[in-house]
Amino acid sequence: MKLKKSTKTILNVAVAVLAVVFIFWLDDNSAQNAMLDSVLQKGAIMAVVAVSMNLVNGFTGLFSLGQAGFMAIGAYVTAILTIPVEAVEGVYYVSGMNSGILGFKEMIASSPEWFQSAFPFLALIIGGLVAALFASLIGFAVLRLKSDYLAIATLGFSEIIRAIFSSPQLDTITNGSYGLSKIPDYPSLFGLPSTLTLYLVAFLCIGFMVLLIKSSYGRAFKAIREDEIAAESMGISLFKHKESSFVISSFFAAVAGGLLAMFMRSIEAKTFSVTFTYEILLIVVIGGIGSVTGSVLAAFLYTAAKEWWLRFFDSPLTIGGWEVPLFRTGFRMVVFSVLLMVVVLFYRRGLMGNKEFSWEGFLGFFKRLGLRIGRLFKKRPAAQAAGGETVTEETLAAVQAQPQKAPEKEAPAEPEAPTEQGAQSEQTPGGDER
Repeated sequence: MKLKKSTKTILNVAVAVLAVVFIFWLDDNSAQNAMLDSVLQKGAIMAVVAVSMNLVNGFTGLFSLGQAGFMAIGAYVTAILTIPVEAVEGVYYVSGMNSGILGFKEMIASSPEWFQSAFPFLALIIGGLVAALFASLIGFAVLRLKSDYLAIATLGFSEIIRAIFSSPQLDTITNGSYGLSKIPDYPSLFGLPSTLTLYLVAFLCIGFMVLLIKSSYGRAFKAIREDEIAAESMGISLFKHKESSFVISSFFAAVAGGLLAMFMRSIEAKTFSVTFTYEILLIVVIGGIGSVTGSVLAAFLYTAAKEWWLRFFDSPLTIGGWEVPLFRTGFRMVVFSVLLMVVVLFYRRGLMGNKEFSWEGFLGFFKRLGLRIGRLFKKRPAAQAAGGETVTEETLAAVQAQPQKAPEKEAPAEPEAPTEQGAQSEQTPGGDER
C-alpha cells in the first residue's frame, strides 16, 4: 500500500492536532486522571533519554552505559539555576549556597520579565552543554575502548558523578546527600499549559536526533556500526564520528535529566544509580536497537506497566473470603520482571527491530489483521474428514501446499475371457443357443 505525500501530510497534521487537543483536555481534567498524566509525562522524558542512548548504542555501535551520569549533570545544573532565590535558604539550610551562584541567581531575578520567562529553557540548554563538555573530555580516553570495556568505563564515570554530587565537599553547590527540592514546574509558553512545554521539548529533541540519523553523519554512524575497518577505508574518521555521537547523546540525556528534575520537583544523587541506567538500556532493547520508534513506544509502555497497570499486584486480594497469598507489596515488580522476560524471549530483536513507523506499515497491519479475522469467520469447507469432523483450515492449507502429481494414464482394459455358456454357443452350428 503506497500513500501519496499529501495524504501522509494530512494524517500527520491530524495526529498532531488530536495530540494537542488531548493534552489540553488532560490538563483540564488532571485531578481525575492524575496517574495517566504522570505516566505520560515520565514516558516522554524516558523517550528522550532512550533515543539518546539508542543514538550511541544502536546507530553507532558503541556500548555506552553513562546516560544516568549525564542525566544527573543536567538535572543538577537545571535545578541549581531554576530554584527561586527566596527558596534558597529553605533548600541549602545546612551550609548555604555558594556566594557566586547565589549572586548569579539574584542577577537573573532582577532581569526583565521576558528573560526570566525564557531562562528555564536556557537552564536546560546550559545543563546539556555542561554534560556535553564532560562527555567530550572523557571521550578522548574511553572511546578508544570497545565493547564491554567501554561499557565498564562509562558506567564507572556515571557512578563517579553520582558520588561527587552527594559528597559533603560540594554542600554549597549540590547540597550533598540532602538533594535539591523546591524545583519549579515546566515553564509556560504564551500562557499555554506547562505540560505542553514538556511534550514540545521532547518532540524537538527526538526530532533533531531523527534528522541527525538521516543526515550524512547518521549514515557515517551506521557505517561504523556495521564495519569499522570498511568505514575507515572509505575515509570516515572513526574517532571524530564516535566523539560526535557520544557528545550529542550526552547533551540530550542531560536535557532529559533537567526535565526529570522539573517533573519530580526534587532530586537526589541516588536517583541516578546503576539501576536507572539498566532501566534505560532495557527500554532500548525492548523497543529495538536501532529503532527510534521502538525506543519511544517502549518508553511509554515500560513506564505505564511499571508505574500504573500492575499496581493492583501490590494490594491484598481477597476472593470469597480467601486472601491470595502472593498479592503483597513488591509482587508487582516480580510480575513485571516475568513480563519483560517473556517479551525478550518472543521478541528477540525488540518490538520494532530496526524498523521505523510508517503510515503504509501501520495501515497494512490493520489490513492484514482484518483479512485474518475474515478467514476465521469464513464458511468452513464442505469436505468432511474421516469420522464426520470438518476439515480444518490448517489441514486444508497443508493439503493445498503439497505438490500435486500429474494424473496417471489408465492402462487399456484387457478383453474379458469368454464365459462357459458363451463358449458353448460359439461352438453350436448356426450360432443358435440351446
